Amino acid sequence: MYTWLLEAGATPATAGLSGMAAQFLPFVFIAAIFYFLIIRPQQKKQKEHQSMVDAVSINDEVYTNGGIKGRVVNIKKEKNIVVVRVDDTTGTKIEFQKSAITAVISKEK
Repeated sequence: MYTWLLEAGATPATAGLSGMAAQFLPFVFIAAIFYFLIIRPQQKKQKEHQSMVDAVSINDEVYTNGGIKGRVVNIKKEKNIVVVRVDDTTGTKIEFQKSAITAVISKEK
């Protein structure tokens, strides 16, 4: 029954181990695909967003995740908060967490 294994110099126990490794190989490929197609791009996007948020300065025009567009008038670094002026005529200001900023429109110098 196992004559072809014995001729190749393998024992039935080592044949079982290689069969088990062959069963786990598809899971390794699936994990690699998930890493390169889902996890890694998401981490890259998160790092880019964090660097954009860290680079926000006063007089930058920003969009928030709530759809509000305004100009940054103050930054409270200890609390990680930005104050955004949303209306120039009345001077309405709203405080947001820095992480609520989704885009920086323009930088005025």
